[in-house]
Amino acid sequence: MKQMLKELRLPRIREIYERRIDQAAEEDWGYRKFLKHLLEEEVTNRHQNRLQRRKEKAGFPFEKTLNQFEFNFRPKLKKRVFQTYTEARFVTEGKDLILIGPPGTGKTHLSIGIGLAQIKNDFKVLFKNVQSLAGELQSAVRRDEKDKLLKELIKVDLLILDEFGYLPLKEELGPFLYELIAGRYEEKSTIITSNKSLNEWGKTLRDNSLAQALIDRLIHHGEVYYLEGDSYRMKGKEDLLNGENSKEKEQNQVDVSSGKKKSTKSSEN
Repeated sequence: MKQMLKELRLPRIREIYERRIDQAAEEDWGYRKFLKHLLEEEVTNRHQNRLQRRKEKAGFPFEKTLNQFEFNFRPKLKKRVFQTYTEARFVTEGKDLILIGPPGTGKTHLSIGIGLAQIKNDFKVLFKNVQSLAGELQSAVRRDEKDKLLKELIKVDLLILDEFGYLPLKEELGPFLYELIAGRYEEKSTIITSNKSLNEWGKTLRDNSLAQALIDRLIHHGEVYYLEGDSYRMKGKEDLLNGENSKEKEQNQVDVSSGKKKSTKSSEN
């Protein structure tokens, strides 16, 4: 029995069928119910394995869902609006999303949250850091290697390009990105996170006309959000920027309010 199930590639049924036979006997299942339970577990197991493989292939640097995003820390962003980007139609309609803001404002978290949700919708998602992509392009010496890379990026259902503009880009990346976005236009969905406003993309790509053509395609069926505010990563650590921890700051405030003068080696010198 186990060998036949192995040849039929039914691993979950092979794992549980003996337990289900005992359960069926105890609960007086009919043949139809017994078979249905076995097939449901096999289908569920395959679906879960497929999702896990897609998450691994997506290349996320971490896993964070949209529900884990602190929208109260970004009051201008509406959770109900971003939840619409987790619906299947965001991908099936080939829509795009651009998230712009300084480091630590949650752009990458939001993009990954949407990406994870779309994997659950049974879509193929790929996360690419733009600098890593530039390295891959540079390594692709021959034209056929570059074409292969371009084709792989075009065919994925949802492509996330992270940290566009954080570092100077190689001149060849601009035309490559244009070909990529043009190839995905109105067919596939793309999310781009950047610390550069749209009017700075020309400088980043070293070509204003190229940047305008790229932006036109992205925003035709897409939305742009500018994230503002302090960094998540610095929340509760603001005093470190001032060179003193919270306890030292509190003591300094007490000394000043009580009229005491705090002596230090530096002041003596």
